[in-house]
Amino acid sequence: MSNASYNQFCPVAMASEILCARWTLVLLRELIVGSTRFNELRRGVPRMSPALLSRRLKDLEAAGIVQRSSVRGEPDIYEYRLTKAGRDLQPVVEAVGIWGHRWIETEATLANLDANLLMWDMRRNIDPAPMPNRRSTIEVIFSDQAAARRKWWLVVEPGKEIDLCSVDPGFEVDLFLSTDLRTMTEIWMGYTPIARAKEQGRLTVTGNRQLEAKLKSWLSLSLYAKVEKLVA
Repeated sequence: MSNASYNQFCPVAMASEILCARWTLVLLRELIVGSTRFNELRRGVPRMSPALLSRRLKDLEAAGIVQRSSVRGEPDIYEYRLTKAGRDLQPVVEAVGIWGHRWIETEATLANLDANLLMWDMRRNIDPAPMPNRRSTIEVIFSDQAAARRKWWLVVEPGKEIDLCSVDPGFEVDLFLSTDLRTMTEIWMGYTPIARAKEQGRLTVTGNRQLEAKLKSWLSLSLYAKVEKLVA
């Protein structure tokens, strides 16, 4: 992964040479949660340049952690999937996330707000089961963001992959969530309950009553939201 070596036989040092290059653990996080194509991975690591993403994927492939294969019928498109060695890293990556959620101060976390990353994470954690058995469109409005990042649409259709749009998809909206980016991030990370945000006037929910009533059921929170924080 790097020209530099610790030159130690210690397994921690040897693993660090592969895993501790910048962005590698974050990229592994995306692969673990199911992203397989280059553009999907880019959406999960929006601040990572395409050139560096390509390089890190090649590094992980060379290390036997990722396997690249062409998509059937689309020879110019590739998928990247974890090998057995890569899948063995899931508890490692999740443990790093648990440690970070537990021990890094809340304010330090909330200093790194990112609407694109938040919405992409929300999209892949939505549970369609409690939702009506038809297409549902949810519009999320970040009142404090510039026009280009203010409105996002989640389109949930039975039997289809959930779609995230930053441009109006043209469907009738079933539910509106209006808030600011920090509040939505606090909710997502488990810092602020939905009910409290609504009571404080920081979150407004309007539209389909069934979707609103079951909001806490279909809007699954971050993997780390239930982890107890040990610092404020």
